[in-house]
Amino acid sequence: MRPLVAGNWKMNHTPTSGETFIKELDGRMDKVDADVVVFPPFVTIPRVVEAARKTRIKVGAQNMFWKDKGAFTGEVSAEMLLDAGVEYVIIGHSERRNIFGESDELINLKLKSALKAGLKPVLCIGEKLEERESGMTMDRIKFQLNADLSGVDVENIVIAYEPIWAIGTGRTATPEQAEEVHGFISEFLGGGVKILYGGSVKPTNAYQLMVQPHIDGVLVGGASLKPDTFYDIILAGLKAFEEKR
Repeated sequence: MRPLVAGNWKMNHTPTSGETFIKELDGRMDKVDADVVVFPPFVTIPRVVEAARKTRIKVGAQNMFWKDKGAFTGEVSAEMLLDAGVEYVIIGHSERRNIFGESDELINLKLKSALKAGLKPVLCIGEKLEERESGMTMDRIKFQLNADLSGVDVENIVIAYEPIWAIGTGRTATPEQAEEVHGFISEFLGGGVKILYGGSVKPTNAYQLMVQPHIDGVLVGGASLKPDTFYDIILAGLKAFEEKR
């Protein structure tokens, strides 16, 4: 198994800077045996897809709507993403859940739509700080898995465990905390599903996270915006997986 290192650019990088990023990263990727995906903003996707066309870098979208077409101003369908050259799509990121009010029912519909279209969804789940401190982490994770994956074949889904209290805060779950949740998710789903860790991942902690038995890669936020730091995280994943073999 190879590490999956994914970069969620969020609302960062214009088409021009995104294209430059891909060219700079590709210049370092010659001997990298890892699955690498970047998730640009919608308007940046076409230029990034074109820049990545002859590289080993895959491109994903940060969100999508579950309907194929219609009067849904500001939304983007799975068919549109496929036509733009996208292979992956993030579903249910905590910022979508908490800022934009996306429910588990909506996330479930998005997952089904993405899979039907042939996209590879990255489903984000995770607990809030008060849930962690009150010992409800596993209950929250179990609830999200049951609700989001209802009627869904998990074979082609990637799970990203992102403790909400660690996203963009500089706080990171310890490798042991992350491994405990990843082990729970793997057992709950019966194994065979890639599970990423996300939440203030940096070059300084990426190795310690990815060397854990049930952590199959990382979903990186701020540290994915610069080619050098993102590449350092990729190298950390390669080192960690070499030790796990």
